[in-house]
Amino acid sequence: MRLATIMVHDRETGAIVLGDRVLPLEPIGDGLHLVGGLAAGGERGMERAREWAITQPDHAFLSLDSVVFLPAIPHRGAIYTVGMNYGDAADRPEAGPSRPLIYGKAATSVAAHGAEVSWDRSLTDNVDAECELGVVIGENASAVAPEDALSHVFGYTCVNDMTSRDPWLDGDQWLLGKSLPGFCPVGPWIVTRDDLDPTNLRLGCTINGAAIQDGTTADMRFGIADIVSFLSRYVTLLPGDLIATGTPARLTDPPGPERRLQPGDVITVWIEGIGELSNTIA
Repeated sequence: MRLATIMVHDRETGAIVLGDRVLPLEPIGDGLHLVGGLAAGGERGMERAREWAITQPDHAFLSLDSVVFLPAIPHRGAIYTVGMNYGDAADRPEAGPSRPLIYGKAATSVAAHGAEVSWDRSLTDNVDAECELGVVIGENASAVAPEDALSHVFGYTCVNDMTSRDPWLDGDQWLLGKSLPGFCPVGPWIVTRDDLDPTNLRLGCTINGAAIQDGTTADMRFGIADIVSFLSRYVTLLPGDLIATGTPARLTDPPGPERRLQPGDVITVWIEGIGELSNTIA
């Protein structure tokens, strides 16, 4: 199931996305009309939403291109990012970290699919886009074993982990360099855990249609279960928390790895089985 958060009649509501149609969940009530309520409601809440959805008439649906999206994650909870998590068979094992390398982003950096992203360029004018598979937590996770970790996942989404590359930010202030307003576009929707196998998905990023990344989640050093389990040993993961699981290497073909984001650029992050997350740089 694909679940989005949208605006309907100036109100926020969850919605089910079916092809090019969108079914607002607002009438279902009981907290299940919000994606956060579904994330916290577990299988029982999801089953109720499915049963309600199949009884709805055609006129209850909206066209996909008429919808205004809000950030896909249910609320602005904790955001964790994983560094240096992609490699390939040619990499030397000792060259990568021996455990997940965890950074973070401020909740105020979240932006929606379709939003313009702007920031104070006196702080940094040296900003990259990064395609990442986002993991949305569904059930509280504290000290969970790897074999149990995926049961705490609600679903998956696209994340653009925008990051300043200036040495005074990327060099020693990673949280600040990743947390300017709009530096975490998320969406356009969440694909629930039961509808997606995340172990071998192609993913990438384009600037104005030109590819800057093209990889596969099969190249992750640490899989999703290991990341969730590792994090849960140190922090309690809550419904709606987001984990950005790392990014593939930049392509060497033009526009090249040194191309930074400029006003007017359209950035599109795409992940197989999920969709495309696009934003314009203002």
